[in-house]
Amino acid sequence: MSTATPGAAAPAGPAVPKATGRGGALGTRPWVAACFLLPALALLGALVVYPIGYSVYRSLFDASGDGFVGFGNYQEVFTDDRIRTALKNNVVWVIVAPAVATALGLIFAVLTERVRWGTAFKLVVFMPMAISMLAAGIIFRLVYEQDPDRGVANAVWVGVHDTFAAPAPYPGAHPRPNGGLAASGGGAFTTTSPVRAGAAVALPLVAVKPEDAGGAKEAIPARDVGGKVTGTVWMDFTRGGGGTAGKIDAGEKALAGVRVEAVKDGRTVASATSASDGTFTLPPAADGARLRLPASNFASAYNGVDWLGPTLVTPSIIGAYIWMWAGFAMVLIAAGLASVPRELLEAARVDGANEWQVFRRVTVPLLAPVLAVVVVTLMINVLKIFDLVYIIAPGSSLHDANVLALQLYQSSFGTDVNQGVGSAIAVFLLLLVTPVVVVNIRRIRKEREGRR
Repeated sequence: MSTATPGAAAPAGPAVPKATGRGGALGTRPWVAACFLLPALALLGALVVYPIGYSVYRSLFDASGDGFVGFGNYQEVFTDDRIRTALKNNVVWVIVAPAVATALGLIFAVLTERVRWGTAFKLVVFMPMAISMLAAGIIFRLVYEQDPDRGVANAVWVGVHDTFAAPAPYPGAHPRPNGGLAASGGGAFTTTSPVRAGAAVALPLVAVKPEDAGGAKEAIPARDVGGKVTGTVWMDFTRGGGGTAGKIDAGEKALAGVRVEAVKDGRTVASATSASDGTFTLPPAADGARLRLPASNFASAYNGVDWLGPTLVTPSIIGAYIWMWAGFAMVLIAAGLASVPRELLEAARVDGANEWQVFRRVTVPLLAPVLAVVVVTLMINVLKIFDLVYIIAPGSSLHDANVLALQLYQSSFGTDVNQGVGSAIAVFLLLLVTPVVVVNIRRIRKEREGRR
């Protein structure tokens, strides 16, 4: 065994290659790195930098592209009613859609963590992400159909409504002209002259749908009853023609279930409902009153909510968007939830916190970075929303549902083409997206610095 001699030089270690000055930290020559980056830089310049630069340039010219207008197109962006509506709707989208989608994703992620079939539920919720915006728009255009026989939303809504509110017995029916009844406002009809006790009253109606009168008995003339007001309500129509108007002919159908009110001085003093043979009887208090058939007898069938009307079209489209993107939020939040230390949750429970307090004071703060990622991603996405609005909103409500991306398309390629205004909208949309992107980049950098 050899020993080192005092004062002798230490054994030399492994040789370390000296920097030649021709390569980087990993020994790669700069021109080699540039060759690898050049194709990506060329694509980036052709597909991103050049279009942005040309859009800025084009936004300074008029519709023909020859006349320089400066910032005139940008002035039109803030003065045109269509574009201001689009901007207002974009504000609604940015505030509502990301917040609701993220909240639903958080709720789904937390609740499904505790059930056995949570994975299956997540799969079902995330499945709409596999559907294109075009297909989702077509689906929800059918879902929001006004006709309950076609639109699922109104089929459910009408079913709930009709459970608590009985439909009118004869929607669309009305008195025969010159039949002694006149419109009295609000869809009701009132006799033109007072009625007298002991004399039967005829109340002929027409325009009754066959299905509403199907299976009804034949009408019979009401008998005169002393001291009381009697009458008959019937469908004054004879199959095949013929018959006498205002008279009950053989084969004419009785209208059962019609409410008849006796009105004096604007006050209802008595009421009755027609029987299966169409007859009704009112007490002596109806003597000298006018008979009124309320509008509830003839109100049109309830067809649900006009989901795609001017008032609800934007919330309805936002609902379709949330249906698609809540699953995206749920998956990201569930991934973040899986990394939350369970010791902290158990410690909070041991200290006496209930589940709501654990969720609000422990789970949500720990998931704040993930929630920020989801919200920022959805905000960028909704600023560019186009497909759903273009497909779901009908032509009559397209103006009310307008958004900036759709207005950009209409101004650039629609019937009233002005690519100068379209380019100005594109630049404005870029300016709206840029702060969100910058915030996201800074957040990512802070997270990286925190890990070092």
